[in-house]
Amino acid sequence: MPAFNEEAGIASTLRALTESHGFGPDLEIIVAANGCTDRTAEVARSFGVRVAEITTPSKTAALNAGDELATGDVRIYMDADVPADVSLIRALAGAVARPGIEAAVPRLESDASASTWPVRSYYRINARLPVFRGRLFGRGIIALSGTARARFKRFPELTADDMFLDAIVEADEKAEIPQSIRVVAPRTMNNLVRRVARARDGNDEFWRFVESAPPEYDLNRDPVPGSSATSWMRDVVLRAPWLMPSAVVYVSVVLRAERKRRSPDWDVRSGWGSRSTAPATVPAPRGAADQAVPSEPAVRD
Repeated sequence: MPAFNEEAGIASTLRALTESHGFGPDLEIIVAANGCTDRTAEVARSFGVRVAEITTPSKTAALNAGDELATGDVRIYMDADVPADVSLIRALAGAVARPGIEAAVPRLESDASASTWPVRSYYRINARLPVFRGRLFGRGIIALSGTARARFKRFPELTADDMFLDAIVEADEKAEIPQSIRVVAPRTMNNLVRRVARARDGNDEFWRFVESAPPEYDLNRDPVPGSSATSWMRDVVLRAPWLMPSAVVYVSVVLRAERKRRSPDWDVRSGWGSRSTAPATVPAPRGAADQAVPSEPAVRD
């Protein structure tokens, strides 16, 4: 569990796990506090979990530090504000124990009920995009089998660690379990635009990595096949024309996000470590307008 300045919220996440029915010694929790300037590590230790502290504010470094301490075969990479309990953890572990399944995620359940109407309009399109079908990214939690984890030595320095795992595991090796993760959409348009801007940064970085990845990474070089810049129109609006007003908002958000990330004062780290202002960056498939960005709660990119 990578954690960057999560003092305010990590207690509820760890309590949901350690106080769940079925929690036992076979479940090892490791919190990797990376570059924290608050009491994240201290709060985590109060729950009796293992804590790795590193000085670099890097999720990749945190993932690698946690992996070095982990002793189990099945690895579950989970953001520090994902509302998971032990039953979900065990369901994910059970999924990757099935023959031929090397990675598993829960079903994504977005909640924009507390958001402003433009945000809700955006998600009327986003929720219908096919990009999340059969994918691992966007949930904030991914289970990986020992076989899949053995395919690479260390996580590369990438914002899109979830898309990296998507490229490590083949489509027929992935499973989505029936249990869902409820994630909350950003409340305001500004927060949504910032999230999509950060997503586009991570997306571009990921594709640059795919195109020049070292031979040690045996990547599926099309982890999101079939996506395009017109997916919102082809796969959503043409099938449900009544969504055209929402599509106007959707495209507007993507264009505003692109303009924002290209502005001189853009800082991709803006908002990291804050549960109220740090929505997740979830890289989307290639294409200027095909930004399928799920709901709120991954901690950082």
